[in-house]
Amino acid sequence: MTPSRILIVEDEAVVALDLRTRLGRLGHTVVDSVASADAAIESAQRHRPDLILMDIRLRGERDGIEAAQFIRTQIHLPVVYLTAHADDATIDRARITEPFGYILKPFDEQVLRTVIEMAIYKHQAERKLRESERRYATTLASIGDGVIATDISGCVTFMNSVAEKLTGWSTSEATGVALTEIFNICNEDTRMPVDNPVQRVLIDGVVVGLANHTVLISRNGNEVPIDDCAAPIHDDNGRMTGAVLVFRDVSQSRLVASHMRHAQKLEAVGQLAGGIAHDFNNMLTVILNYSEMLLKSAGPDHPWSGFLTEIHRAGERSTDLTRHLLTFCRRQLIEPKVIDLNDAVLHTQQMLCRLIGANIELRVRLEPGLGTVRVDPGQIESILVNLAVNARDAMPDQGLLEIETTNVAISANQFPSLESGTYRCVRVSDNGHGIPVVHRERIFEPFFTTKEPGKGTGLGLSTVYGIVRQCGGRIDFVTEIGRGTTFSIYLPAANEPVRVEQTFHGSELPRGTETILLVEDEASVRSLSRHALSSCGYTILEAGNGAEAIQIATDYTGKIDIVVTDVVMPVMGARKMLEQLRPLLSDLKVLLVSGYGDENLFLEVSEYLTTRFLQKPFTIAELASAVRSVLDGDVEISR
Repeated sequence: MTPSRILIVEDEAVVALDLRTRLGRLGHTVVDSVASADAAIESAQRHRPDLILMDIRLRGERDGIEAAQFIRTQIHLPVVYLTAHADDATIDRARITEPFGYILKPFDEQVLRTVIEMAIYKHQAERKLRESERRYATTLASIGDGVIATDISGCVTFMNSVAEKLTGWSTSEATGVALTEIFNICNEDTRMPVDNPVQRVLIDGVVVGLANHTVLISRNGNEVPIDDCAAPIHDDNGRMTGAVLVFRDVSQSRLVASHMRHAQKLEAVGQLAGGIAHDFNNMLTVILNYSEMLLKSAGPDHPWSGFLTEIHRAGERSTDLTRHLLTFCRRQLIEPKVIDLNDAVLHTQQMLCRLIGANIELRVRLEPGLGTVRVDPGQIESILVNLAVNARDAMPDQGLLEIETTNVAISANQFPSLESGTYRCVRVSDNGHGIPVVHRERIFEPFFTTKEPGKGTGLGLSTVYGIVRQCGGRIDFVTEIGRGTTFSIYLPAANEPVRVEQTFHGSELPRGTETILLVEDEASVRSLSRHALSSCGYTILEAGNGAEAIQIATDYTGKIDIVVTDVVMPVMGARKMLEQLRPLLSDLKVLLVSGYGDENLFLEVSEYLTTRFLQKPFTIAELASAVRSVLDGDVEISR
């Protein structure tokens, strides 16, 4: 017999002493002996014994049954009653307290041993059961799915908190109620009732899943799309005793799936736009350069001079268009540089006018001598375009869009995320309908949009936020329903002048006598590049793709000083070609040329090669300057 710690509650001192002696002989420890109900409760709370031997009849206002009831429900300790005799009413009262046994006076030591041992064993079993039930309830309460259990007749026996929230029923209200009344479901499209899966489980005894497009109608009328599964519950003998229903709100997963599909569509559109821009930039390279050559040859008095000028201007405007396409599909190589922020805003102004439409007035107020920032010019355009589009949509009938620049001195305690100093601020304001309070915390989240499906990507403001943070800046907004919204973008001041790159014209083009391996799959661009570089004194080796370039490099007995190559080509592109050329050519220098920026390739190659990137469309002067800078090792302006 396992020794136990026992509390004696007996108001007859002789009986209490006799009981203490007998328990000692049985190996038990008496932690205390008290004579009243109040003292029993206090001692039980203080000593936490394994068992309490409680006389039913005690002197005082409360008897042993009342003390046992409190101890059983509040302290959760087992009680065994001691009694010499009791009437039926007293025994009925004692039974309600669920005692762990009775010991009759005078005590029989063998009976005493047996009752105590059985009471301790029963209490330990009950404690393990409570712990198991507590773990079970905690587990069911903590999972993200709703869980409802029923008996064999389909009435609710259990609900977790998620099920309560989704159905609108509390466990106390739902217990004993038919599941069909609690779990009201219908088809999302037809609005026809859907068979309750638990009913099929109870009939067929098999696991049953819910049909697609099912919505749960809660007690207050809210509708939630759900997915669920019902399964039978069996006892130890394999007999079905009920069913369990597990269901979940699929609203969020549907939204994520929709965003994924949308992102895939955007990626496909981006690939298409990138391909178009690449091919278009090849053609623009030829158009711009040959029109410029003709303009120079014809002179300003030639009758065709005006036509040629318009062709050249159209090419330049088309260059802006392809740059916007590349920015949209994120294939534009990011080239941070020191720029005048006012100039960048003015450069975008005409495009914004076309974007917002004639019913919206655009006002631009620029602080004179604002200063410079270090940022990619295309990113400034992207910021202004995205904010202008949102402003336009907030003013569907008519309105005013204002863009203002100013210098702002920011202290360390003003914006903890920014270093103290001078910042260039761009404010974009509209007088539209404003941003509802419920949406304000989420407007910079990717894919979050309040527009109808198909009318918004949810990427505009998140893109702006990402660009501003990448530049070391901050974006804030102030909005008022019915009055409009103002976004404020703070960019660190560059505190250095705009770097003016050296330009060359005609005979001023930088020259050289080195050998160039020119790799370009577009014949017209290759011909133009060959003509331009040959006129500058270089020896040109031509290849239409990477495989031809490798063959030329293998056969050529002289030194190849630089490879000027397009990035995307048939048969073999620049990446694989450069990997194979590297062991063939010592001190390999590379000028990468592309209709869209392959930044990953540029970063990989620049780690072990002297490399510069030249964006198409380029001018002859830009090409000659880029070649010379790579050959001379001056590649700082490549990015």
